[in-house]
Amino acid sequence: MKMAALNILSQPWPPAPSLSVSNCYYSFCNTSKSISSNKSHSLSHSYHFSLLSSLYGSNRPNPSSKLSAMPTHFSKSGILLAGSGGSWMQDNSMHHNSPAGSECGQGPLYSVFPTKPAQVSSVQDLFTFICSGPLINKLGFTPEAVAESIDKWLAYGLHLCRLFQLNELYLTEPQKVRLYHYYIPVFFWCDDQISQHRSLYKDGEDIPPLVIGFSAPQGCGKTTLVFALDYLFQVTGRKSASISIDDFYLTAEGQAKLREANPGNALLELRGNAGSHDLPFSVETLSDVSKLSKEGMKMKLPRYDKSAYNGKGDRADPSTWPEFEGPLTVVLFEGWMLGFKPLPVEVVKAVDPQLETVNKNLEAYYDAWYKFIKAWIIIKIKDPSCVYQWRLQAEIAMREAGKPGMSNDEVKDFVSRYLPAYNAYLPTLYSEGPEGSDPKRLILIEIDEERNPILGN
Repeated sequence: MKMAALNILSQPWPPAPSLSVSNCYYSFCNTSKSISSNKSHSLSHSYHFSLLSSLYGSNRPNPSSKLSAMPTHFSKSGILLAGSGGSWMQDNSMHHNSPAGSECGQGPLYSVFPTKPAQVSSVQDLFTFICSGPLINKLGFTPEAVAESIDKWLAYGLHLCRLFQLNELYLTEPQKVRLYHYYIPVFFWCDDQISQHRSLYKDGEDIPPLVIGFSAPQGCGKTTLVFALDYLFQVTGRKSASISIDDFYLTAEGQAKLREANPGNALLELRGNAGSHDLPFSVETLSDVSKLSKEGMKMKLPRYDKSAYNGKGDRADPSTWPEFEGPLTVVLFEGWMLGFKPLPVEVVKAVDPQLETVNKNLEAYYDAWYKFIKAWIIIKIKDPSCVYQWRLQAEIAMREAGKPGMSNDEVKDFVSRYLPAYNAYLPTLYSEGPEGSDPKRLILIEIDEERNPILGN
């Protein structure tokens, strides 16, 4: 599901120069005697600002305005009104040089995260923290590999602090986890997938962008993950584009026809389930964006307006669609039901008889979506009931900010239209992967109720 993301300032942020371990890390370690010392060293302001100078020179650039297509709204308590994954960015460490008397931080926090600041006290501490992450072994990292690339880890961390308006001197534990245990390891994995993809082509050949599919339930933070990855690709000099399955919903007219053709089926009454997407339009769009491999080639990617027709939604006017220019390196394609595949009729009817039509509709989704995806990231949750809690948190924050938000009963009704599909299709997605997927080009990331990765099975 699409969500609001961040209010990005207008000044463009050019790619940062490569950090040198010798002139940044070792200079700090010399000041603090030794990186391998067992003593705990305090992360000084002078060290950190020296490091920022190494990254940016005398300018402290702001994130690119190109990413402002997903506007951010913060509630009075400072929670990102994102629909998912926003509560880890809390006011106690979000803003740089916040003016005295600012309203930020006022009011109760609807958050599952602790707020105790967790400073990285030395380079050794950061290295140890990174290596303790649950994805390190899963993604094939070794301590040696982390040590060799530690300059990139810190550079990417600083980029994301700028993007999410975090105070890099006082990251909370949830913020550290989100950056160094989740977003940055996944970025490294995506980067490796791109290298493998490009190695399949000879010099001089047009290389189509790699399409990476992100399948994750609503509210678990997939859009924020994609947003962070998209930004990291841009600041490291690669052109990227993102699109959601939401952008392929039927028009309002098409949705009305679907509803009329399936009277009494609550799963097809509103947008969401298989059958409510414009699959020919999907094929056309994904085919065209996959050809965006040359300099000067341009195309607009569709967007969906969920606020149209009193919340029933409609395809946004093409004049508002964002334009992308080739050559694209990667396309990030995300959705709550991406990778679902049809099951035996008796299986889905046992979950909910209304799923029979949805299940039949799924048969066309491989050719419309999945065949374009060459690498997969599957976000696994333990219990689909988490979707209700996550959605409720988002709506509470929306109402707190004075914006229209669903009541608790409306949230329950909204989520109930998706739960049958989750209960029916998630077990197979987790055990078998999407149809046509390559197990060597797929990662399964299990997250907890706080939307952070865990070791899992």
